[in-house]
Order: sequence, then structure tokens, then C-alpha cells
Amino acid sequence: MDELNRKSVADFKTSEKIPIVVVLDNIRSMHNVGSVFRTADAFLLEGIFLCGYTPRPPHRDIHKTALGATETVEWKYFGTTMEAVNELKEKGYTVVAAEQVDTSISLNSFDTQAYEKLAVVFGNEVTGVDEEVLAACEGSVEIPQAGMKHSLNISVATGIVLWELVRERIRK
Repeated sequence: MDELNRKSVADFKTSEKIPIVVVLDNIRSMHNVGSVFRTADAFLLEGIFLCGYTPRPPHRDIHKTALGATETVEWKYFGTTMEAVNELKEKGYTVVAAEQVDTSISLNSFDTQAYEKLAVVFGNEVTGVDEEVLAACEGSVEIPQAGMKHSLNISVATGIVLWELVRERIRK
């Protein structure tokens, strides 16, 4: 682990975070939640907001995929996603949805540096981001896809979106 230059839990907790918050809107799968925790840890994100019936730690199925990231990544629970969105806006975050809608911006065209504090809402595995939440977001980003299928598992989509949002910040 020393060769990998990994942070300890204490180092992670005191490190300056990338000001991005992931908002999970009624996610069903504990494995998807655990995977998002692991990705948020990998990119040193500010935190995760778990909303509605999204499973919350501690749970062995979340821990199975999170591999300890529930101990490092700050998280908060909200009864509704709208509560989370409203709190983020009050704290100065720009809130966008990762969703395929008519007005979505292609992820590769999204100006990732234009926002100091950003929150990204990822929706339910079947129904996507709730309509009320979409209306409250400042916009939507969409992952360009060229194949027959035009959807990705939420844990995969989260990894792709977050990498695009953090890669320029990591280079600095």
C-alpha cells in the first residue's frame, strides 16, 4: 500500500476535498450505493447525499462493494431528494442531474471548470431522476452513447460522470 501512496482514514478525513457532492435519488441497489461510495473516495469528493429509500450504511451489502469507503466519505440522509437539493442550493452549489432529457448537455461539452461547487443527482435505476427534482436542477448532463443501448448501470454512469468532472481538477 505504501507504493500506491494511499491515504489513511485520518489523512482522508483531513484532506481538502474536491467540492462535488453526489446525490442519490431513490437508488434501490445496495451494491450500487457501495460502488458510489468507493468512487467518491477514489476522487476525494466532498460527500454523498442519500435520499428517499436509498439504502444507508451500515449494511454488509453496501460495505461489500464500498470496501471501507463508508468510513471515509462523508454522507448525509434526506427523506426526499428535494430536501437535499434545497440544502445544496442554500450552500451555493450548482445542482445538475445526470439524466437523458431534451435539454441535456453532452458530458463531453459540459464546462466542468465553470462551477466551483457542484452537486450531481443520479436517479433510480428504472425511473431515473424524479421529475420534480429535474425541474429544480440548473440543468442535466448526459453521457454520449453510440450503441444500441442508451443506458448504463448507475455505478458505471457515476464513475464516468465523476471522472469527467474531476480530471481537470486532479491535474492541477
